[in-house]
Amino acid sequence: MREYDVVILGAGSAGMSARREVAKKTDNYRVFDAGKLGTTCARVGCMPSKVLIQAANDFYRKKAFAQEGIHGAESLSVNIPETLKHVRSLRDRFVRGVMGGMESWMETHLERKYATFIDANTLDVEGEKIRFKKAIVATGSTPVVPPNFKEFSEFILTSDDLFEQEDLPKKMAVVGLGVIGIELGQALSRLGIEVVGINRRQCISAVTDEELNKYICDKMCEELNINFTGVKELSKRDETLIIDTFDGHRYEVGKVFMSAGRSPNVEKCGLLNICNEVSTKRLPLYDKQTFQLKEHPHIFFAGDVNGDKPILHEASDEGKVCGYNAVRDEVTPFKSRVPLAITFSDPNIGYAGKTSAVLDEEGADYQIGRVSFEGQGRSIVKLKEIGLLKVYGDTKTGKLLGAEMFGPDIEHIAHLLAWAIGNEMTVNEALSMPFYHPVIEEGLRTALRDLREKVQEKAPDLEIYPVI
Repeated sequence: MREYDVVILGAGSAGMSARREVAKKTDNYRVFDAGKLGTTCARVGCMPSKVLIQAANDFYRKKAFAQEGIHGAESLSVNIPETLKHVRSLRDRFVRGVMGGMESWMETHLERKYATFIDANTLDVEGEKIRFKKAIVATGSTPVVPPNFKEFSEFILTSDDLFEQEDLPKKMAVVGLGVIGIELGQALSRLGIEVVGINRRQCISAVTDEELNKYICDKMCEELNINFTGVKELSKRDETLIIDTFDGHRYEVGKVFMSAGRSPNVEKCGLLNICNEVSTKRLPLYDKQTFQLKEHPHIFFAGDVNGDKPILHEASDEGKVCGYNAVRDEVTPFKSRVPLAITFSDPNIGYAGKTSAVLDEEGADYQIGRVSFEGQGRSIVKLKEIGLLKVYGDTKTGKLLGAEMFGPDIEHIAHLLAWAIGNEMTVNEALSMPFYHPVIEEGLRTALRDLREKVQEKAPDLEIYPVI
């Protein structure tokens, strides 16, 4: 019977990060993955979706041309098959980049097989029993298709197969308006497809502030046809899916892009067969600083499969921690990075640090600084005069705690705030940093100034400091 120091289930972002750490200490390891290689991000997630979004936003930009004195945009058209071919072309480039990084170890340490837990120290690898000292489970996740849609599978597209389509119908529904749903729903609409977005509640993406969420919903509804009551009944007629919603509306579409979330891949690897201590979501309990299973501390749980933060940089970090600890006698707990999430809709949606919901749950004493991007200088120039940002700071100290935001170039502002929060800056310290003119970041400065007026930290006479 073969025995390894470490086995890794899954060769995605978390699994490969884990492998790099393991390989620094031992050559006696194996990675098992029978699925498509190249990571979810590069193959079906982050990267191809952003290619589609970029094409859609480039085409949509024509609506502003006449205002800028640029004429002839009415003759521009989009060829969906060619756009999808472009997406696949760049997708393949990203995948090749990932695969190139695997060449040094694929032949010697990767087995293209499914591995299933028999017990806490043994795997069944397609009929062969393999023993291990440590295991890292990084099997990722799979798109969820609700039971009532499974009968109509011929109409359903998920993020796993959307980019493989040669063409798309003229009418589509997007079910679920979380991050993936709003990003791709808006993109498909901007490419000329008649899209209806359907969500069970009036909420878009992951913001928790009520005012901000309402603002996002209102502004997105100005561009997109969105139904916030949910799907009541499904039927079909020939090549058309008929969707009836709870408010009495009926939509007839050629395809549904299903974005109802992703489910951790714990069933197929048999992890639940050896774990009795599970959460309400039927996932094994684990330590979020070491990623060890509570029940089996020699087994680690990393990436999308643990159901916590399905974001690439988080999955990569978790894999690193698991790999680091799996090849050491003493386990080291690690702090998570400052929470950071970005939705690549237009305008962007995002948060950095703690959301208002988290702060309220913790009973934090905090103040809110806000800014509207309507009337903000650079927003006016860009013809993107839309958005709202809220930044949260400790009432007594002025320490930055978090922010939620919607607006132009939020992907960059969110990073600035995450770094500031990570460095435990106060609002006054943040305001001492340079703000160029004219830039979107001046809007952040307005929000910080609003926050400074509400916290107890004494403001300096000037935002610049004298030489000491």
